[in-house]
Amino acid sequence: MLEYLHVKNLALIDEAEVEFKPGLNILTGETGAGKSILLGSVGLALGGKYNAGMLRTGAASGFVELTFTVEDGEIEKRLAEMDIFVEDGRIVLSRKLMEGRSVSKINGESVSKGTLKDVASLLIDIYGQNEHQTLLHKKNHLAFLDLYAGGKIEKLKRDTAKFYHEHAKLKQQLEEGSMDERERLKEISLVEFEIEEIEQANLLTDEDDELEQLYRRMSEGKNLSESVEQAHRYTSEDPSGNASECLSRAIRALADVVDVDQEGAALYERLVEVDGLLNDFNRELARYGKSLEFSEEEFYETEGRLNEINRLKAKYGNTVNDILAYCEEKRQRLSRLKDYENYIEELKEKLETSAAMYEKCALSLRKKRKETAKAFVEEIRKGLVDLNFLDVRFEMRFSDTRKYTANGMDEAEFYISTNPGENVRPMGTAVSGGELSRIMLAVKTVLADKEDTPTLIFDEIDTGISGITAGKVAEAMHLIGKSRQVLCITHLAQIAALADAHFLIEKAARKNVTKTEIKILSEEDSVRELARLLGGANVTESILAGAREMKERTR
Repeated sequence: MLEYLHVKNLALIDEAEVEFKPGLNILTGETGAGKSILLGSVGLALGGKYNAGMLRTGAASGFVELTFTVEDGEIEKRLAEMDIFVEDGRIVLSRKLMEGRSVSKINGESVSKGTLKDVASLLIDIYGQNEHQTLLHKKNHLAFLDLYAGGKIEKLKRDTAKFYHEHAKLKQQLEEGSMDERERLKEISLVEFEIEEIEQANLLTDEDDELEQLYRRMSEGKNLSESVEQAHRYTSEDPSGNASECLSRAIRALADVVDVDQEGAALYERLVEVDGLLNDFNRELARYGKSLEFSEEEFYETEGRLNEINRLKAKYGNTVNDILAYCEEKRQRLSRLKDYENYIEELKEKLETSAAMYEKCALSLRKKRKETAKAFVEEIRKGLVDLNFLDVRFEMRFSDTRKYTANGMDEAEFYISTNPGENVRPMGTAVSGGELSRIMLAVKTVLADKEDTPTLIFDEIDTGISGITAGKVAEAMHLIGKSRQVLCITHLAQIAALADAHFLIEKAARKNVTKTEIKILSEEDSVRELARLLGGANVTESILAGAREMKERTR
């Protein structure tokens, strides 16, 4: 859930910090106090559109930070797949807003705006007037149904997608493989030439790496040999004195103390040990020096082999292993070209089989969708009745896409009638903007236990409603708040009364500067705010009593 919000230098907000609670969080305040600005800042933190005009007057930059608690193991797993890791059960999203640009971070590390949006989609959904418009597009209706169906169709959807991709691949292979006899013979000739050229080179796995290392040693052999020779001279061969000779002298000098003193004897033994190590070193150094001795013939042979390999790399791959893989691929291609008719016939048979398997899965998926849709639309219809659509008819109609897709061959669309005597019509032509928000709420209520997004934000979902309808909307919001965190901006006391946490947003003027502030309300302060929503500026004792009663009824 969204645990913490920090906003700085946005519009009328100088700086605000809010700790949200589980359940239903209600935000109220006078018109123009900055309620939408506050929730708009959440959208900015999640990668929403930004321009410098959103900054507080005189501010060089703004800042928004969201802290989420993550308790769902599946969400944590999906975040990890994006290389985003939960730390101490929390994840922090932030965005610094400057003139002409912004910087997004997750857990303190910079990320692209795209990554920010992907992460946000797992944690929070925002539903404002624009979001309700998704109901007008029928492509979203099938997605709602599939979400409702959940595990009932999960395997069918997975199999349908698998056979779709298999069919698409085979279709592409058949299209690419189609050619006339002249093209076939021409390609056979080219492929045979390429295979022969590679095979004649007698390439060995990882040969290029080994040769390049050898060539470097040969190229630097002279310098290396001189260095080794110098080291060997200092340790064992220099007539003017070397480490080996000096050590021998030291051993002879120290031999007299062996029988006299225990500590001296120990030092003698160590010196003898050092002499032994030096002798071993000199033998290894001599062997290494021998390995650096190359003839001119060996050098030119290695150079020539490398040149040949590099020529083949330029044509067939970046490494010897790539060239060998290319050659094997061409052998398979040659086999298919020489047995072309059988190859094409085999592809056609595979394509036929995959099409049959796809259609079998897609039709089974359609059947299961239609079965599930009956219960889905009935639950939504009942939800609409609960939201005071008294004489509502609600249907979902299916049609065939007439083409293969990874999601099956189905299109589905909501049909609705909200007035007695009217025929059902497509959602996009039958409802007003005010009705859309309630329909979306009904859909979200039905899907409350199906969706895995832990936080939902509703921005002024109560637009255009009052009375009994407002009470029904309030109950629906409260129901969703039992299974996930809900943040809601409202002007209606009926909704605000059901708050698990009630926040007041107000505008204050100090020293000729106007600022938006937010605070959580106590029980008594919440009652006073409910009274203001009920009675406006003239809050009487009777209105206060009504507000208090409204609050008590929700407990």
